[in-house]
Amino acid sequence: MVRGHNFILTWTEAVEGGSFSRKDQPDEYAVMLPKSGAVIDWNGTTTEVPGWSIAFVPAGESTITLPGGGRMIRLFSIRSADLAEACSNSRGYDTPRSHIPPLEAWPDPVGGWKVRHYSLDVPKEEGRFGRIFRCTTMMINVLDPFEGPRDPSKMSPHHHDDFEQCSLAIEGQFDHHLRWPWTTDMADWQSDRTVSMASPSALVIPPPLIHTTRATGEGHNQLVDIFCPPRRDFSEKLGWVLNAADYPMPD
Repeated sequence: MVRGHNFILTWTEAVEGGSFSRKDQPDEYAVMLPKSGAVIDWNGTTTEVPGWSIAFVPAGESTITLPGGGRMIRLFSIRSADLAEACSNSRGYDTPRSHIPPLEAWPDPVGGWKVRHYSLDVPKEEGRFGRIFRCTTMMINVLDPFEGPRDPSKMSPHHHDDFEQCSLAIEGQFDHHLRWPWTTDMADWQSDRTVSMASPSALVIPPPLIHTTRATGEGHNQLVDIFCPPRRDFSEKLGWVLNAADYPMPD
């Protein structure tokens, strides 16, 4: 379990029949199932979710059961205070980052609250970046995988002004390249870093670091980018958010 400024990530390797409940959950949370399916109970309804899917579970009481066991990733907002306190880096945000805006939930879903789930088996499309889904609290981009190492002549260094990015490696190996911009205060200056991480691993990248990631594994390399709350710039790209019809943008 790790946290960022606004989010919490839990990685679970469940035994057969493993069951995971939330009581008095304050807001919507996300569930990613890389391989094994799950059964989600919420508000008296039962929803079967196949593997290689993402699901969004509303606030309140819910239970997720993995009949065959397997891997599960859950993403919560920082409003789940009990989970924030249980994170391995729980003290890392005792001093809030003043340059990162506080979490504000996006509008309620169209048609009211229910468990919604979406297949990640979405073919690559020219002009669309990855496979992006959002809910009221999260945006998750399941990037197109790299088979073997990424071409080092086709990298994508960039930065964000005021939000964190969590890069979650669920398969393969990656080098994260980080560069600290120079400010007027030399105390802020740091040397460039390359962080090499195998899966499973998560790297929280604060603004305004310049960053880019290169897949380095010889096999299948799968990275997932996580943002909390959803990104407006990605949401404004026509066709990028695959479930935009269910979750409207703020006015």
